[in-house]
Amino acid sequence: MNPDNLSARILAVGDTHQVELPLRWGDSDALNHLNNTLYFRLMEEARMQILYDAGFELPADNGAIQAHASCDFLRPLTYPATVRVTHTVTRIGRSSAEFELLLEKVGDDAGPYARGRNVLVWMDYVANTSAPWPPEVLAQMATQFNAAA
Repeated sequence: MNPDNLSARILAVGDTHQVELPLRWGDSDALNHLNNTLYFRLMEEARMQILYDAGFELPADNGAIQAHASCDFLRPLTYPATVRVTHTVTRIGRSSAEFELLLEKVGDDAGPYARGRNVLVWMDYVANTSAPWPPEVLAQMATQFNAAA
């Protein structure tokens, strides 16, 4: 991470991040529904864009790991489509942060197609234990999120 890019604020509950990702034809099953595993791939791609755009570098001696991922499949996504993945910070603890994720089809205002939950934990990889979120990490992550209104 580059300390010269730190924002004046740190990541806060209610902050949001959005990214739009195109579906690929090969992501669908025989019924032209997005394969269930691909919902998690979309969430993963959006999460990695947040972390890499915030300046996280791998490998490192510490960093964020995903401790939990879940998804409620509300409606089938079909090709062709562009999916908007929205992360909303719902909780920040000593060493963990929780996010609600919405997957929506761009151009369709009927509501989300899937709703997910992710928990990230800040880890000391050398000691193999969780560690408190460094304030500079939360500040760097905040540069990728829109502040809560």
